[in-house]
Amino acid sequence: MPFSSLSDPSDLARAYAVMDAAWNEVEDSVPEAKREAERLRLAYLIAGCAPSALDEDDLKRNVLLLYRARASQTMGVQGVR
Repeated sequence: MPFSSLSDPSDLARAYAVMDAAWNEVEDSVPEAKREAERLRLAYLIAGCAPSALDEDDLKRNVLLLYRARASQTMGVQGVR
């Protein structure tokens, strides 16, 4: 449970609100077979960033930057093989 680490009710509410919004932005780019794992990865990123986020927009923006940065690194590594 990624959000179990959040003890502040406002961080928890922010995390749940951002989860669906962020997932809606990336879901179509994730292969069907990897969606469950990628959704969980996104949730862990949200949980890690929630305490330092200014608001929901800030949290979503930061999480998507991190998520996409790792995705492009992974694609770059796979393309080199």
